[in-house]
Amino acid sequence: MVKYILKRIGLAIIVLFGVSVLIYFLVRLMPTNFVEQKFATQFNMGLLSEEDLERLETIYGIGDDSFLGILQGYFLWIWDILRGDLGISFVYEAPVGQIIVEHMGISFGIAFTAFILEILIAIPLGVKAATKQYGVLDYASNVLTMIGNALPTFFFAALCIQFFSVTLDILPVQGLVGTLPIDASGWTRFWDMVWHLIMPIGIMVFLSVGSLMRYTRTNTLEVLNADYIRTARAKGLSEHKVIYKHAFRNTLIPLVTLLAGTLPGLFSGAMITEQMFSIDGIGLMAYNALKSGDIPFVMGYNMFLAILTVLGMLLADLMYAVVDPRVKINK
Repeated sequence: MVKYILKRIGLAIIVLFGVSVLIYFLVRLMPTNFVEQKFATQFNMGLLSEEDLERLETIYGIGDDSFLGILQGYFLWIWDILRGDLGISFVYEAPVGQIIVEHMGISFGIAFTAFILEILIAIPLGVKAATKQYGVLDYASNVLTMIGNALPTFFFAALCIQFFSVTLDILPVQGLVGTLPIDASGWTRFWDMVWHLIMPIGIMVFLSVGSLMRYTRTNTLEVLNADYIRTARAKGLSEHKVIYKHAFRNTLIPLVTLLAGTLPGLFSGAMITEQMFSIDGIGLMAYNALKSGDIPFVMGYNMFLAILTVLGMLLADLMYAVVDPRVKINK
């Protein structure tokens, strides 16, 4: 087991190096950079010259766009990373690590809540749809799944805002808190935040629950057709015990590995959802930074997600061995 983990960590370092090179070059090769966007108005008004922009680009470390210049900038960034310095964000003018820590919490809270609700809804619904194949529940869940998979996030969010916030005026349209008295208690503020998050979390759950439900249904159907399930039924076991004691346990094996791979999504933030509802999470921060060509933040944010992805893959492999005794990790 230890040898396997060390081997995977070694491979992960190679993967992270390749990802960092790719992301850095892509960001540096964007059609415009942070300096050009920030000082575009002053330049168009004649307040800044081409030489002024070049000096500013040199100050920000993005002046040389040649291959060697970008390569030099990459190795300077790598050297700072090895010293534990993620750099200072161009847009937010604060350490990248500090920004990620400060804004990751709300994104994680929203994603984790949506993730738990997704599991509680999708897995039981998938098992029930499999046991009642071609029934009303199976067809209804299939229709909802296709709707959820087909609707773009921004379009569905706009529909929900129009219906629940504009037409019915029952849910707030943006932000985390409303207008509260200064002396409002902690519980009042908490429930106000919950009220603001009902629609964003509901949208995330509705759009993602279908895929997990279909995956659960497919795996359950496969397990129900196995020989040992037919043997269990032949022994006279009740259908409830056959499904939830024998079939469901084996259905969880691929589900556990699938769910273990969702680790990066819990911390990455939902860019479109956070933007639509003006939620000050890490997803919205990353979206604004990417638009502005904020190289330190984009690099720090993406490498953070890359590390989580590698950890999620390793966790998925280990969890597969835990839930399935037939699998032994010895290499």
